[in-house]
Amino acid sequence: MTTEASHPLYVPLRAEAAPGAAPEPVLAAPVPALRLAPDRLRTAILAGAGAVALLWGVQARPSARLDAFFASGAHLTGLLAGYGVLVLLLLMARVPAVEHGVGADRLARWHALGGRYVLGLIGAHALLALCGYAVHTRTDLVTATGDLLAYGAIAAATAGTALFVAVGVTSARAVRSRVRHETWRAVHLGGLLAAALGFVHQLAGPDLAGGLLTRWLWSMAHATVAVLLLWYRLAVPVRAALRHELRVAEVRDEGPGVVSVLVRGRGVARLRAEPGQFFRWRFLRRGLWATALPFSLSAPVRDDTLRITVKALGDHTRRIRRLRPGTRVLASGPFGALTAHRRTRRKVLLLAGGVGITPLRALFETLPGGPGDVTLLYRAPDAAGLVLRRELEAIAGERQAAVHFLLGRSDDSFDPLAPRALRHLVPDLAAHDVYLCGPPGMARAATANLIRAGVPASRIHSEDFDHA
Repeated sequence: MTTEASHPLYVPLRAEAAPGAAPEPVLAAPVPALRLAPDRLRTAILAGAGAVALLWGVQARPSARLDAFFASGAHLTGLLAGYGVLVLLLLMARVPAVEHGVGADRLARWHALGGRYVLGLIGAHALLALCGYAVHTRTDLVTATGDLLAYGAIAAATAGTALFVAVGVTSARAVRSRVRHETWRAVHLGGLLAAALGFVHQLAGPDLAGGLLTRWLWSMAHATVAVLLLWYRLAVPVRAALRHELRVAEVRDEGPGVVSVLVRGRGVARLRAEPGQFFRWRFLRRGLWATALPFSLSAPVRDDTLRITVKALGDHTRRIRRLRPGTRVLASGPFGALTAHRRTRRKVLLLAGGVGITPLRALFETLPGGPGDVTLLYRAPDAAGLVLRRELEAIAGERQAAVHFLLGRSDDSFDPLAPRALRHLVPDLAAHDVYLCGPPGMARAATANLIRAGVPASRIHSEDFDHA
């Protein structure tokens, strides 16, 4: 459905109420969410690894024997691998304090990097244990492998290792681009079974079997992570679906291949969604219900209504334009840390590329500031690629903010995001906070140019939604 009227979710900032009409709704600021800073989470993870190494050190018995050397190394790498698996699961548990403070894209990158370390530790543990057993029994590696697989706990660990390897292989960039999302997700769910099999193996190992307190602490750590996973990835979304009863209210054309979807429910304000955040949306219709799609809010929450703006880039996004009013919606979130809490300066530059305008459009309307404090630069190949242009111009006029549409192909000779061009458009650029959202290539180039133009990296705030 196409309309030329303004969106119901855009209300002029200083609109005058008509005589006798009810006043325009006031945009209520969400209650500040609890946030865990990235540095604190990183410190906590490293401190936990140190505690695990200390646990190994307390139990280690120095020996000059080769089998004891291999066994000691196997114990250390095994404990660290088990701890690493717990960290990986915690990073993806969608705990709000972690998601809102660290950001979904950074968590995904940490998860991917940590997965490589964990696979390396698992491989080292298996090799050291095998060599230690072979030396101790004075057998060859093939015979030692057969003997070890006769133990149930080791057989379980081997199966778990195979599942972890499958997760790692399907997560490799060259493989993931060729694997359907549903397949990738199913393999990743197998990682939960791998973690459970690894836990069984660990409880039977000498580092945990000998001490009641150690076993209890290790079990409690696993139980805590399991509860967080079940609560935030299953119970909370189901509770939200029952509480808010979200349904598609309207689908509006915004331009070539772009639509806005208005989703309405009950008590939506209790979701405490902030401008700049995103939800994972599951539309309960054929072809869409099986996949949770991450889309940012393209407008602040008003009148129990959420709005997303989507460009058709694949099968799922093309199906969204065919949604019908009344379609049931499951939305988990909000997620993301691209919000006003990152702001450290009075002046703010919002830099968007393509459909990356969606979270920045919501911030453009809501970030506090006087005339001239907020500037929007919007990069697009041509005028047809400017999403929500009328709203952006209206917001700029209402709040006396600057908006510049930077049109042209990425391979043009003139780059409007070059350091000199940026300083020309925003003369005091180095005094700004910068919020950045766009395609990965554009975002990387823009970040490098902003740093060369004098903006400290700590004041460039972005989220890569390919990783979210």
